[in-house]
Amino acid sequence: MDDVALELAGVAFAYPDGHQALFGVDLAVRRGERVAVLGPNGAGKTTLLLHLNGILGRAAGSNAVGSVRVGGTEVSKATLGEVRRRVGLVFQDPDDQLFMPTVRDDVAFGPTNLGLRGPELQTRVDEALDAVGMRELADRPPHHLSFGQRRRVAVATVLAMRCEVLVLDEPSSNLDPASRRELLDVLAGLAVTVVVVTHDLPFALELCERSVVLDAGRIVHDAGTLSVLQDPELLARHRLELPVGFDPAAVVPRGRAHPAASIP
Repeated sequence: MDDVALELAGVAFAYPDGHQALFGVDLAVRRGERVAVLGPNGAGKTTLLLHLNGILGRAAGSNAVGSVRVGGTEVSKATLGEVRRRVGLVFQDPDDQLFMPTVRDDVAFGPTNLGLRGPELQTRVDEALDAVGMRELADRPPHHLSFGQRRRVAVATVLAMRCEVLVLDEPSSNLDPASRRELLDVLAGLAVTVVVVTHDLPFALELCERSVVLDAGRIVHDAGTLSVLQDPELLARHRLELPVGFDPAAVVPRGRAHPAASIP
């Protein structure tokens, strides 16, 4: 199990109003794997995502059931700092993460809170900005950037923490075609484990070798993304739709770095 980056075992969760969002979810994601979490609205996708770095779950003081492990470390109140360094979460709206006067300040915020200063801090910031192609805009105020640029800066803020797992909530939403392609290029080039919650099935196919279908709080299917998208009955059953005229077999996925690419 040394190659497991994330492991959920029997995770169940109900909100204070009594709504049960997750029912005994079991999931393992290997290091270097890129996994899409697909499903209709209300399936529990975002709830699942928020368990991965302790925003929801037992670490947050709720009465959640089951366990979440990051590289073998169980997510708990005692390990929350370490877990949030290792699991970087990028929210759907980048403005939820960008609040400093400049791009550079935003990217430096996390490492600064870890105690980094001087050349080491600068190296972290420059590496993260280079990874998302935003170094030339480092001194711009985030609110002067386009939406797509702000989303890439949001990715940089978690990369600067040198996270092992990158978790993204609907990363392609509200992006124009060029910005969507640029983000795909960035994510495909990262040497980290990636978990993506998305309704954008072509985006999932280009980026992720594996897809997990979540519906009504349960994992109902787990297979290679191409296999999922070529099963019209499965898609219809779980309210997933491909764009009109889209042929999954015609898509050339981005480069794979993990043997999970061969999942049938």
